[in-house]
Amino acid sequence: MNGNRQAGNRQVGFSLIEMMMVLLILGIVSAGLFVQIDNAQQRAYTEQVKLDNFQEARDFVDQFFRDINEIGYPNSRMVDTTSLSWSPALTTQTAYPWANAYSNDNRLAMGLVKIDANAIQFEGDMSGNGVVQSVTYMINGSGNCSLCLQRSQTAKVSGNPLTGQTQNWGTETNDVLSNPIFSYFQADGTQIPNISLPLDISTSANAQMIASIKTIKISLLIRNNTVLDPKTRQPIETTFEGEVSLNNCSMASSGAPMSC
Repeated sequence: MNGNRQAGNRQVGFSLIEMMMVLLILGIVSAGLFVQIDNAQQRAYTEQVKLDNFQEARDFVDQFFRDINEIGYPNSRMVDTTSLSWSPALTTQTAYPWANAYSNDNRLAMGLVKIDANAIQFEGDMSGNGVVQSVTYMINGSGNCSLCLQRSQTAKVSGNPLTGQTQNWGTETNDVLSNPIFSYFQADGTQIPNISLPLDISTSANAQMIASIKTIKISLLIRNNTVLDPKTRQPIETTFEGEVSLNNCSMASSGAPMSC
């Protein structure tokens, strides 16, 4: 009877090899779970960075659209330039005889001043307070960030809209690889060829072309080299596109039709 009890005792429990096998299997399962959790965390982090980059681009483009809506306001067609009540008297210019005579005055907005594939300069009352601003969007405008699309806004001074205005670089979006960033279209849908850019108000033909622009498209491709996609192991990229139609109240060319 004691012998049977001893035999029964020998059958209870696991052997050392069995315990090691169980621990090995648990280790493999646990390692797999940790890998999956780590991958999920990496994907979540990557998606959050993409979302942050997209939001940054959208906020920047929204600012651009708000600015574009104020291009050319107030314009010489919106005020009585013949009135003697201007004090001081309106500033006149002779450098660009094809442009409006009062385009240098800081109380009137030229509208579009210069366009390029990766830069645009224009004037308008951006704050709605009656003060005309000179605004520039440009890649590496400050000269110290080669992949930054930067924005400058300063109060217009009475002087040449193209060469007589200072710049004050402020908001920006980083790691922009788009080229071109800006595309320009006339009222009939014809695109201004990139090969024709840049254009500015310094010649009669270019001023007429600038005055004919009706739609501006902006395309941003942002690459964050500090974060890799967990699947492709390549830097993550975010794209954002938009376009805006403008009331091109241009003073760049006196003979050009205007939509205001």
